[in-house]
Amino acid sequence: MSPLAHDRASDPSPDPASGPTAGSGPAAASGSASASGPAAPARTGRPGRHLPAELVPTVGDLRDAAARHGLPGSNAVVMTMGALHEGHATLIRAARARVGEKGFVVVTVFVNPLQFGAGEDLDRYPRTLDADLELAFDAGASVVFAPSADEVYPGGEPQVRITAGPMGERLEGASRPGHFDGVLTVVAKLLHLTAPDLAFFGQKDAQQLALIRRMARDLNFPVGIVGVETVREDDGLALSSRNRYLSAGERRTALALSRALFAGRERLAAQEALRARAAALPGVRDRAGDRAEALSRLGEARAAADAHAVAQAAECAGAGAVRAAARAVLDEAARAEPPLALDYLALVDPADFTEVADDHAGEAVLAVAARVGSTRLIDNIPLNLGAAT
Repeated sequence: MSPLAHDRASDPSPDPASGPTAGSGPAAASGSASASGPAAPARTGRPGRHLPAELVPTVGDLRDAAARHGLPGSNAVVMTMGALHEGHATLIRAARARVGEKGFVVVTVFVNPLQFGAGEDLDRYPRTLDADLELAFDAGASVVFAPSADEVYPGGEPQVRITAGPMGERLEGASRPGHFDGVLTVVAKLLHLTAPDLAFFGQKDAQQLALIRRMARDLNFPVGIVGVETVREDDGLALSSRNRYLSAGERRTALALSRALFAGRERLAAQEALRARAAALPGVRDRAGDRAEALSRLGEARAAADAHAVAQAAECAGAGAVRAAARAVLDEAARAEPPLALDYLALVDPADFTEVADDHAGEAVLAVAARVGSTRLIDNIPLNLGAAT
């Protein structure tokens, strides 16, 4: 998940990768910098090709480092809540590639108390700063900014916050009221403190990424928001710090999330292939069913089969077919042992995360959230739906 996002505290396995970056948002921060305690003392990272590799715990230290090493137009930030993994590393490498060897890449590690709701255990959130530093520096970070809560929110939690609006109340927001308000508030704060030209977030937290883009546009933040493709494990499961909490049986069931998304994508691809074949049939001007009947009378079996397939696809084409293909996989997983408990399956407009109509043409996001055992997982893939037949 993005570096900011995390599951509800009822989940004994919070996802440090959930948040604005590696999964999708200020990534989960697992570090010795606790949300209530002081950050670890500053130290210099291993010498390497992306010097300076240093840990900075205060805003003053961060600004000093930026003044020493930052170059105009080549500053990037990757926001995380720690417990870094390969998904976060991919974000950091993407940032490094964009700003170049001489650019300045800041990785933030901060467990944001504002995005933890009632019943969510902030103190139980994993903090593994030493390992995070090694991964961040190896991936190309110049500086790791790991502040305390008092450093980010001097005087206590802010009275003025950013509201996510209607998009923040859908899907993930419906499950966790107020969560996205806390995410956007800390992202805005960290954007001000790090002053980047570019900010990198993971597509895995697609709703979070959409909200951050909207905030930057609506509030005129002078920063480019860059989305990075979801990183998956070899079996297709989206990379997440939560995956470590799955038993072998739970992991087998959890694979249904990615399988469902891929099934929806494959159904869409099959529909598009049928449309292309129909368009290629000579003299096709009438309805596919009429054409099939005419071809059958002529004994053109293969062409007739093509036209019949197109006619059948037209009856269940578009968004409805994509949803049906994905839901079939999830319904089967609900009967598995252990079972998958579906939270939502949605095919939404990436602009506002509302459900798309069955005749929708254009970009869409197929998103799913479910619980396996005590672990809640999310996943999504982008799609492009053609015009309905």
